[in-house]
Amino acid sequence: MDNTPANIKDHFLYPISPYHGALSKDKVIFNAKLQEFAQKVGFIANLYTGGKLPSEEAYGRVESLWRELELMKAIITDDPST
Repeated sequence: MDNTPANIKDHFLYPISPYHGALSKDKVIFNAKLQEFAQKVGFIANLYTGGKLPSEEAYGRVESLWRELELMKAIITDDPST
């Protein structure tokens, strides 16, 4: 494992947990997207709490991320190739 400061920072800011469910391509992809969603919502919440983002903008960004996640779920579940 590379312990350079940039790599340590990336692992701290963007942690990835392994998937522990029954393995299927759709579930692993959705899990990754869900983790990405959670990380971004956490950043938005911290910006709002720190006074760097107004509540309306924070809400709009979270709502946009939620819609992207719903779209991804719909695409994954409608994919006939799996």
